[in-house]
Amino acid sequence: MLKQRTLKSLVRTVGIGMHSGTKVELVLRPAAADSGIIFRRVDLDPAVDIAVRPEAVGDTRMASTLVQGSARVATIEHLMSALAGLGIDNVFVDVDAAEIPIMDGSAASFVFLLQSAGIVELNAPKRFIRVRKPVAVRADEKWARLEPFDGFKLRFSIEFNHPAIDATDQDVEVDFARESYMASVARARTFGFVNEVEALRAAGLGLGGNFQNAIVMDEYRVLNTDGLRSGDEFAKHKILDAMGDLYVLGRPLIAAYVAHKSGHALNNRLVRALLADQAAYEVVTFEDASVAPAGLRQPVLA
Repeated sequence: MLKQRTLKSLVRTVGIGMHSGTKVELVLRPAAADSGIIFRRVDLDPAVDIAVRPEAVGDTRMASTLVQGSARVATIEHLMSALAGLGIDNVFVDVDAAEIPIMDGSAASFVFLLQSAGIVELNAPKRFIRVRKPVAVRADEKWARLEPFDGFKLRFSIEFNHPAIDATDQDVEVDFARESYMASVARARTFGFVNEVEALRAAGLGLGGNFQNAIVMDEYRVLNTDGLRSGDEFAKHKILDAMGDLYVLGRPLIAAYVAHKSGHALNNRLVRALLADQAAYEVVTFEDASVAPAGLRQPVLA
């Protein structure tokens, strides 16, 4: 049986928020089967729990943000991507600020934290959402689509008309039947442009961004002294983000995701559109793990 997963022990870290610029302590804790992923604002009195689901995403400006009343947890997508990539179904995410720390701008630090805590299987079947017919959303030239596929793969194309990005692979596909999340996706960093910094900060965004947690570009080139981690890092980071945005479904997908210039807002519209059409999906489990599609094989437990 393909089983649900959680953490073996508690793990914590401290970082800064990309948009708030404030210090944040993050604690990840084990959770029982069928708990799902629950973010908890422990700095509020009383503490506020926000269960992850598409409808809980209330703000998608530059990040995916969970909202419940006046409580918010912003920039969840990189952590959510790491949870999806490692097949973790149940976890408590305690945070003492309104944003998840950005770490190095990728999901690699979260993968390290999760692996340090240890991952254990629970005696409960893992539930997947199998897409049965195409579902698509569009906003002008941007679009995103989920299609039936016996596994899980993502394809993303970008178009920025920038010399540094034009020199890279801008149309990338990752099929998890052939590639691992840790090797292919987790280390791709977020990116931004110097000429956008002033406008972002005027809007109260990007206050914690720097060369240690983002790829930064001027009009012509990448300014980071260490350059890019791979020739497709820009598009790969969009895949990383998409995985986190899709995982607000709370269950892994059996599907192909294809998108062009999509972002957090369109990705959230896509998962809401999927759930709104009951004929477009079904929830499945695998009592015999050997019959599950190759792309659903979970990372080996240490």
